[in-house]
Amino acid sequence: MKYRSIPNELFQLNRANLIKQLKANSVVLISANDIMPTNADGTMAFRQNSNLFYLSGVDQEESILMLAPDFPNEKLREVLFLRETNEQIAIWEGHKLTKEEGRKTSGVDTIKWNHEFEQTLSAILAESENIYLYKTEHIRNASTTETRNDRLIKWCKEQFPLHNYQRLAPVIYDLRTVKSKEEVRLIEHACHITEQGFRRVLEVVRPGVWEYEVEAEYAYAFLQNRSRGFAYQPIVAGGSNACVLHYLDNNQQLRDGDLLLMDVGAEYANYNSDMTRTIPVSGRFSKRQRQVYDAVLRVKNKATELLRPGGVIPEYHKAVGEIMTEELLELGLLDKTDIKNQNSDQPAYKKYFMHGTSHHLGLDVHDVASIYATFKPGMVFTVEPGIYIQSEGIGIRLEDNVLITDSGHKNLMRNIPIHPEEIEDLMHQNRSN
Repeated sequence: MKYRSIPNELFQLNRANLIKQLKANSVVLISANDIMPTNADGTMAFRQNSNLFYLSGVDQEESILMLAPDFPNEKLREVLFLRETNEQIAIWEGHKLTKEEGRKTSGVDTIKWNHEFEQTLSAILAESENIYLYKTEHIRNASTTETRNDRLIKWCKEQFPLHNYQRLAPVIYDLRTVKSKEEVRLIEHACHITEQGFRRVLEVVRPGVWEYEVEAEYAYAFLQNRSRGFAYQPIVAGGSNACVLHYLDNNQQLRDGDLLLMDVGAEYANYNSDMTRTIPVSGRFSKRQRQVYDAVLRVKNKATELLRPGGVIPEYHKAVGEIMTEELLELGLLDKTDIKNQNSDQPAYKKYFMHGTSHHLGLDVHDVASIYATFKPGMVFTVEPGIYIQSEGIGIRLEDNVLITDSGHKNLMRNIPIHPEEIEDLMHQNRSN
């Protein structure tokens, strides 16, 4: 892996917190993700199952973690199964974790090779009642792909049909929602890497540059700083492309007078950042662009102030919608008649601000958590209002990553330029050098 090693105390703490939530005489099984195919004999880059990484720090395929905290033999209460290497694997694929490296990475004392999994599990389940298995329960998940954990569920139910099966997802999702200090450090470092990319881009954006060239500058900065790359497919949208919320082509030339919306973020050690900035291609905002930009910035700042312990997402989004409505009235995009005749299920502001303001952030970009969970210290959210005016070719979104604290919040992207005067000054300085 490109990232520096993470103290295994993080994963030991995560396992200890999970164990506290289990029923008596339980076993937890969580598998690594598959290496996904492309075509012919090609494969995608490996991305670890977030829950396995959260509990073990192991970033290798064909790994399985087994937890049985009430098992009589203490040596089998935590077992990590790894892929056993050989000379051929070493030649073709490179180094795989040794047992000692697995121990050092995870803090799990008992490491076994995968061929020992079935026999070990059978011995443990003879003394156990409950089996916790993982299946994704993210409310936005729409994948039809069968995962390695899906196959593990099927196999377990065939081999051990009389045990009580429990859902791991709601238990581990609740734990992952509140980040530890080490997790916050990793997310903040991903934000710092994103800052390096943004500052680099401010040096190169000008009329005639292509969207994909901007994307390449981010990629260079991310990889140079030990990131695997983008946390998600980057949106680099010039002009009216910014009005397409999930624009991914990134293949158009930037024009004088246009804005450039960039929704990008670096990952670091599997933790993610998620930033959006909108800048003037020419280096200066027009009067109208500045009006809309300032409105979005005001909404973002007020929305950030609402991120405090005790809130919940549905009420929070409703409150931000009311703030956005006032700004759209000031901009002349809505009038009082629009407000009077609006449908409560589709408020008038949705014509220009179609998406939500915030989502949880962590090991997944759209991190796992109930939208009804009360805001608590340690939660990390995006704050990303936007105004999209197709008739004017203007799309502006601004996004920071914010940590909920005991007293309020902390902006993890506070050092990334966002104020329009600062952006203009930096772009002007870069063009003068």
